[in-house]
Amino acid sequence: MLQGVNVVLGVSGSIAAVKTVELAHELRRQGASVRAVMTGAATGIVHPWAVEFATENDVVTELTGRVEHVDLCGVDGWGDVLLLAPATANTVGKVAAAIDDTPVTTCATTALGAGLPVVVAPAMHEPMYDHPGVLDAIERVESWGVEFVDPRIEEGKAKIATEEAIVTGVARATGDRPLDGRHVVVTAGATTESVDPVRTLSNRASGRTGRAVARACYVYGADVTLVQDGPDVPYATVERVESATEMTAAVSNVAPTADALVSAAAISDYTVEAADEKIQSGQDDLTLTLERTPKLIDTVREDNPDLPIVGFKVESAGDDETLVGRARELLDRVGLAFVVANDASVMGETDTRTLLVRADETSEYVGDKQGLGVRVARELADELGERPSTTE
Repeated sequence: MLQGVNVVLGVSGSIAAVKTVELAHELRRQGASVRAVMTGAATGIVHPWAVEFATENDVVTELTGRVEHVDLCGVDGWGDVLLLAPATANTVGKVAAAIDDTPVTTCATTALGAGLPVVVAPAMHEPMYDHPGVLDAIERVESWGVEFVDPRIEEGKAKIATEEAIVTGVARATGDRPLDGRHVVVTAGATTESVDPVRTLSNRASGRTGRAVARACYVYGADVTLVQDGPDVPYATVERVESATEMTAAVSNVAPTADALVSAAAISDYTVEAADEKIQSGQDDLTLTLERTPKLIDTVREDNPDLPIVGFKVESAGDDETLVGRARELLDRVGLAFVVANDASVMGETDTRTLLVRADETSEYVGDKQGLGVRVARELADELGERPSTTE
């Protein structure tokens, strides 16, 4: 996700600085090179040697005649992005006021003047985050094009965002954004049909692929709505649903404002009339009458005939020829942009093998589901093309 990106990591004196070592490791796992700059307060929380170990580069703790801030963040500097993580209230306020009294704030002023992307991950106590002056500083810095990765509000603290959220923010700030200005709706994971207040019918889908697609679309600049029975994520507005009916209704509600739909969820084909009370155990054989659920993509296509839709097709038996044939049947029946087809054996796994099926060609993807998300987002961006300019 960050292959070949040079990240200048600015660390200030929040207790969240203890997470810097793992953050640097994660940035590098995603392909980035990292060089760190620390305030004096930060060195009292995490030792520069630990950060040097994590980045495998010397750490800047003071500015010298080598003008490290220009070398890292200047017009022709080493960095592709300046990431302030964690950023204290003090650091954010100084950046907003162009006060340069630490190596980190001097790098920030240099980066902003040089047009270098800047990403900020605040961390502080919640009352400090809610201070009118801090909020004004954040708003001012955001108006300059700086990306903020919102903190997690927990236990009276504005805790630093997760590593996933920060990496995603850096990727969005540094990469191509072919989906900029687009609204993409993505479905993910399994749906669940209630049998009674305790029991359900569902499937083995984990939601990894759908969430990977949503994340990649966000990195590519899109505003993403993620419809799933799953957790909140930092890269999308989550519409939480449980049943196939709820998912179809949620997608139908947002589809009119969308530029595309990626239907990656494993949606229940059948539902059952749920009992009002728990069905007692110990009785003889129980028969459940299953009823077909409406196909989500059929419903959405009927109401939105021009909406680009990406479908997913999973099968548990047959060779590639059979899988492609069934994918093309779906492609033609609903009028899809393309279909992502795979064997059911990859459900719930980290890695996958899929076939991307279009009307006139088929291509293969083998790798992890994060990579598949990027591939699908790229194919979708190519499908949509450049966003038409609007004039008043």
